[in-house]
Amino acid sequence: MRTDYCGNIDASYIGQEVTLCGWVNKRRDLGGLIFIDLRDREGVVQVVFDPDLPEVQEEANKLRAEFCVKLTGKVRARPDGQKNDAMRTGEIEILGTGLEIYSKSAVLPLDWNQENSEEQRLRYRYLDLRRPVMTQRLKFRAQVTAAVRRYLEDDGFLDIETPILTKATPEGARDYLVPSRTHKGEFFALPQSPQLFKQLLMMSGMDRYYQIVKCFRDEDLRADRQPEFTQIDLETTFLDAEGVMNITEGMIRNLFNKMLDVELGDFPRMTYAEAMRRYGSDKPDLRNPLELVDVADLLETVEFKVFSGPATDPKGRVAVIRVPGGASMSRKQIDEYTKFVGIYGAKGLAWIKVNEQAAGQEGLQSPILKFLSEDITDGIISRTGAQAGDILLFGADNGTVVTEAMGALRLKLGEDFDLLEGEWRPLWVVDFPMFEEADGQLHALHHPFTAPRGLSAEELKANPAEALSDAYDMVLNGVELGGGSVRIHDQSMQSAVFSILGIEEEEAKAKFGFLLDALQFGAPPHAGLAFGLDRLVMLMTGATSIRDVMAFPKTTTAACPLTSAPSAANPQQLAELAIDVVKKNAE
Repeated sequence: MRTDYCGNIDASYIGQEVTLCGWVNKRRDLGGLIFIDLRDREGVVQVVFDPDLPEVQEEANKLRAEFCVKLTGKVRARPDGQKNDAMRTGEIEILGTGLEIYSKSAVLPLDWNQENSEEQRLRYRYLDLRRPVMTQRLKFRAQVTAAVRRYLEDDGFLDIETPILTKATPEGARDYLVPSRTHKGEFFALPQSPQLFKQLLMMSGMDRYYQIVKCFRDEDLRADRQPEFTQIDLETTFLDAEGVMNITEGMIRNLFNKMLDVELGDFPRMTYAEAMRRYGSDKPDLRNPLELVDVADLLETVEFKVFSGPATDPKGRVAVIRVPGGASMSRKQIDEYTKFVGIYGAKGLAWIKVNEQAAGQEGLQSPILKFLSEDITDGIISRTGAQAGDILLFGADNGTVVTEAMGALRLKLGEDFDLLEGEWRPLWVVDFPMFEEADGQLHALHHPFTAPRGLSAEELKANPAEALSDAYDMVLNGVELGGGSVRIHDQSMQSAVFSILGIEEEEAKAKFGFLLDALQFGAPPHAGLAFGLDRLVMLMTGATSIRDVMAFPKTTTAACPLTSAPSAANPQQLAELAIDVVKKNAE
């Protein structure tokens, strides 16, 4: 039906007759001459209708924005060499000689030139996706998945599907449940990840598996969360953590090179402990030069209990951030940052302005100086590297509170003071704790199938709180792109982990019996990793939300304005499933 896409018509077509299909992007009537910009997924081309062809121009007079049309015409150079650099097709235009209107468009509920609400954009998503920025993002996403497939398949990975209707897996979020008609009162769960199945594939001898797969988690949403999302999932046998990291690092470097012409280079490694100590985050944004500096040892003996209390508490922490040029902060700004850290449980934000470094305490300004000797302030200035014009911001509290609050403050200061350096800063974070404590119980930091690093089952049970896992996260610009680990392939180790987590033998058999059975029959060492495809494409395209790189996302309340899902089921369906719906009492 067409010669080529609109955006592909260039000077090589001059003198040829072409047929194009698409949507009217814009129409202009210049007193006889009618111009339209015709758009399809590849771009826009200018078409002119001349009054010398009255029948065609009569049809062109009917055109409005978003009419869907087919036209024929002759490609010619733009008059007087007036190239339009804003368009790929800016060297040429098409003299329209034939026009067929496939369908007309009602008045648009979206404004192409203004910001529309997210509700509007998702309600009329088919129109929103016609916008060139959205079209380009979905094209880019398709190209990313194609490049990932080529890379992994060239490295011996097999694309193998895993079930969608399955059993619940322990991924830390609520499951979406699907009632069974044939087994009334019983439910499938939609997979939070293919974790158990990909491990079984390794035990089946598939050696290298990958899948670009939908995952489902019923959790509270934000910019980088959706109830259904897509993973680049992979698993390998007979490779250790280093082997998996080398493969996946190579894949991401290749992707950035092919898609963005960016050389990421080798990724540095950083331990979890170092990341939390220096940056207050296990996914640090290395473009931000600010760091958390520990000063508790300098403040143990001061009379200021706000400092000395946490400084002498084994679970406390006193950390400071030096903000270059921050001495210009007003008291109002400091109060705003104090409120900000309060969101994370911090009770306050002490500060010292360095007005004149060489003047000792006389050159400092702060309401807490009366509690600090000159030796202590000299030690703080020396350790932080503070210079004249800087401000020092202190967090003092429980270690977890300080780390979270000051880590979040670091990111906010980096944005507010425009401190980010460089465009892309990747790294690997390694040596995560095996477990974390909550409510007096140990929980798996990743999942209960992650292997400890360098420990036997007996050693792990003897001191689980200090154990490190053989896990690794790839981080880029403060975003966790993907995470993985070496998996447990030994039945005694898996039993030890379940025991530490308080999972009794009967419970383990009920939840994971099929995996435990498979561990008895020559399970190989295996390791893997999963990338968040939506996050990856969001970063690469410069979008601010994964909703802007997904075709049909949900809102922050996990609803779809386009289809009005979720919606009520009809009584007959519910009866077949033996389900009674309990309605909430009217408020």
